Amino acid sequence: MSVLICPVCGEILDNNGRGLVCPKRHSFDLARSGYVNLLLSKHIGKTVHGDNKLMVRARRDFLEKGYYSPLKNMLCDKAVEYFKGGVILDAGCGEGYYTSAIFDKLKSANIAAEMYGIDISKTAVEFAAKRGTDIFFAAASVFHIPFADSSCDMLVTMFAPYCGGEYLRVLKKGGIMVMAIPSENHLWELKKAIYETPYKNQVKPYELDGFTLADKVRITYDMELGSQEDVQSLFSMTPYFYRTSPTQKERLAKICSICTKADFELLIYRKN
Repeated sequence: MSVLICPVCGEILDNNGRGLVCPKRHSFDLARSGYVNLLLSKHIGKTVHGDNKLMVRARRDFLEKGYYSPLKNMLCDKAVEYFKGGVILDAGCGEGYYTSAIFDKLKSANIAAEMYGIDISKTAVEFAAKRGTDIFFAAASVFHIPFADSSCDMLVTMFAPYCGGEYLRVLKKGGIMVMAIPSENHLWELKKAIYETPYKNQVKPYELDGFTLADKVRITYDMELGSQEDVQSLFSMTPYFYRTSPTQKERLAKICSICTKADFELLIYRKN
């Protein structure tokens, strides 16, 4: 039985070979690249449009160079450790870098997984779908997840907006949520080179309503960024990018290479 639900009426969606359709005849065509658009206009905020093609391509190229491989590898190891088979949702999957890595790792470990990825950026899920895997990708908001109640065994959220109510709704009782967050020293040297008064990241308390923290691991290492292109790509992936003045962006443009700290926390929660 399908775990996907119609974003219009909430009925179960079935695959008819050309796309998805619900009993009330709401239909959603499969794009040429292989994803389905389940994003309704009313689910898109006035200031939220998702990443554009240049941003998605820059992030994809940066990640494929391996700068975040230690995080990816630990994420995959934790997925194998905690996932016992069933349905996994990557909520805010971007271009599918982590989604595909988890799926491949589970497959190599002979763990059966029905894998899904959603993102508000249609451009991002188009890139993800073109990876040519057996993962189902859809354009959708994490605040309006088109999944049935208690349909997911694991949910992954990699630096995406947190929507506890929706995550609790779609996870089964005892289901696992894997969350990645930047820790206090992430990109500290890069921030010092750009800002006059840089601040370290503030890590919020780990307690989340409806969840119990089951495990956590910190991943810290030095990143050697050897080109201006990689420096710009990395910075554009962060929230700082949107709060940076023209003067600070000029300083960023002059950085051709830098060694900066990568500092992440991987948090494993279990639904109560």
